[in-house]
Amino acid sequence: MRLIAQGLAATCVVSCLAFAVAGAGPLPAPPVKAGLWEVRMSVLDADGREVPAPEQAAFSRLSPEARARMAEAMKARGISMPDANGVTKTCLTKALFESGSWQQLASDAGCTTNFFTRSTTTWKWHSSCTTLKSESDGETVFSNAERYKTKVTTTSTVSGKAKTSTRMLEGKWIGADCGDVKPLSPPTGRK
Repeated sequence: MRLIAQGLAATCVVSCLAFAVAGAGPLPAPPVKAGLWEVRMSVLDADGREVPAPEQAAFSRLSPEARARMAEAMKARGISMPDANGVTKTCLTKALFESGSWQQLASDAGCTTNFFTRSTTTWKWHSSCTTLKSESDGETVFSNAERYKTKVTTTSTVSGKAKTSTRMLEGKWIGADCGDVKPLSPPTGRK
């Protein structure tokens, strides 16, 4: 259960934000509004069709008690448990963007990132994560300050075998008021 929670939290925090990657030097804040965001995560199957992320099936197999514990752990970090459609909610604040802590997530995980494009509408990058034994290519397209779509293709080594997966994330701004969703709290670095 802990691995599922950590995997989802890392994936969601890094990927759902769609811009939480660390480059060489400070990055500009992403061109999105602060407030409550809804993010739907999916993966591409071998035929290139979007299907639910594998974490969805893992969540459905958890006992009600384990689900409740995971939901509380995620809530404490400022991320809601995914609904049946793989949608989570998170509160992104202006203070989070201004603090620069959103930029530390990937570097704390041992990743380095090089950007090829960083405009107001598109960010493209390549990340190499030695501790995670993975390489990723990502692209986020910001439709406007209230919507974005991210595609991240990652090749990682698991049990000595290379595995490639592609995640799709769609973010939609709900509003400036986060309601009962607490602001996102990035995990502390692993050093």
